[in-house]
Amino acid sequence: MKIITTPDPRLRQKSQKIKFVTEEVQDIITEMVKASLAWEEKHPYELSAAMAAPQLGINKRVIIIRDDMENKKKSTFTALINPEVIKTEGPEEEDYEGCLSVPFLYGKVSRPTKARIKAMLEDGSEVRIKADASLARVLLHEIDHLEGILFIDHIKDQKDAFYKMNDKGDLDPVDYDKEIKNNKKLFPDE
Repeated sequence: MKIITTPDPRLRQKSQKIKFVTEEVQDIITEMVKASLAWEEKHPYELSAAMAAPQLGINKRVIIIRDDMENKKKSTFTALINPEVIKTEGPEEEDYEGCLSVPFLYGKVSRPTKARIKAMLEDGSEVRIKADASLARVLLHEIDHLEGILFIDHIKDQKDAFYKMNDKGDLDPVDYDKEIKNNKKLFPDE
């Protein structure tokens, strides 16, 4: 399966809740992991930390989170089904975010430093997660996908918040007026 990118309207839809973990759901998770790792192979400076089912055009509430975000060689993921934010807390911090569905663009997004999430695992059991720092950020980013929200929506009016990765793996500021403002590919409804 192929990762869809902006301005594909499927990225802007709210995802449907899953009632039972079926073989179809497990197949979706397998495809998500495959697509995530295939993307990573083509991006030597980047790590695929997570993915949401809508990024494959699948309107289901499923996300996968990499088990070890510090080591690119460890390529296992945990699937969370129907993840839900119970609570966020702590001060908001700004940090860089990128997205497989928003190619080549990064942004400085402000998010809470702590999040409490509940979800279902592949075996059908419920899990509650207390996340902080980068894990909280990744979970909130992916759960946004399930609501049809992209990271760029949080920063669309901030001229100094957008970046592109250069061929050395460094982030360079983007000319907001030329590349972001009124860009129908990024913000098709505006």
